[in-house]
Amino acid sequence: MTYDPSMRVLTVLELLQSRERMSGPELCRRLEVSPRTVQRYVARLQDLGIPVESTRGVGGSYRLKPGFRLPPLMFSADEALSLALGLRALRLLGLHALTPAAASASAKLARTLPRALSERVQSLQDAVQLDVAPWVLAADAAALSQLLAAMEAGHPVAFRYTARSAVSSEREVEVYGTVHVYGRWYAVGHCRSRRAIRSFRLDRMEALSVLEGHYTRPPDFDALAHLRSTLPDALGGFEVEVHLHAPLEQVRPQFASWGVTLSALPGTPSSGQTRLLARRERLEPFAAALLGLNCPVTVQRPPELRQVFAKLAERSAQAAQVSRAGATPADEAQTVQPVPFSQSARL
Repeated sequence: MTYDPSMRVLTVLELLQSRERMSGPELCRRLEVSPRTVQRYVARLQDLGIPVESTRGVGGSYRLKPGFRLPPLMFSADEALSLALGLRALRLLGLHALTPAAASASAKLARTLPRALSERVQSLQDAVQLDVAPWVLAADAAALSQLLAAMEAGHPVAFRYTARSAVSSEREVEVYGTVHVYGRWYAVGHCRSRRAIRSFRLDRMEALSVLEGHYTRPPDFDALAHLRSTLPDALGGFEVEVHLHAPLEQVRPQFASWGVTLSALPGTPSSGQTRLLARRERLEPFAAALLGLNCPVTVQRPPELRQVFAKLAERSAQAAQVSRAGATPADEAQTVQPVPFSQSARL
């Protein structure tokens, strides 16, 4: 069995905290190292200010100075719940591969907490369900970890990138930051091939590798601010403007907060209308969600959105005809209830 050297040092500390005294040979056997290596680990702990005392004799022994104990991790109920829910929320960021690690960390957290607090946190967790929104794309957690490690070490990365136009290109990038926004992970940095700052979606990267060499990140670079300023171009797709024949106060709660700008439409009657601005790669699910609002919609742009509504109308008419052809009189007497927007696709 192999250990990382730093983990071995921490293991020595854990063992000494769990025992009043441990002999040198016993530490050697537990760590599978030589007596000289154990001495180095103990010296490292002493350098860190941990009062490890040693006794001479056959094999020698080690102990922590009487009365010394590292303070246990102490969390308030709110802090413990925040950690527990934060671990569960990783899937909301598209990091499904980290689910096992999050479960392991949650188990460790539960063991750390006092029993009463652990039971309370578990009870609160059981009462909460978190669902992944349909617009969140799954992200490669290993690739994200590789990007972060390269960025921390100041090493550029290389990858093959497929743009929204389906054109692929080889890129070398000095990553300045990573951002999760609008359900996607982005890397933002200086693209050497384009000689400019660019943003790249993680799900469009392939064959990621870390290059030799070193660069220095600008200390005040704000990756999120840069991405927001260029996001319309980054998102691609269609610029959408529609007028909803409903007041802003009624419309606002129906929308997911991402990528939608709402404002009261000037000059409308007292009942009020709302202007909606957005950018979408796919218009059909967006149009279907608009229909779920149960209010009149006027399309300003793009014209393709009107075509999508026309196709939806044709399919709805066909579905209605099929239903009537095979319906019984009792079926015909039933009233079709509109689907609440909360059950339809979010915008």
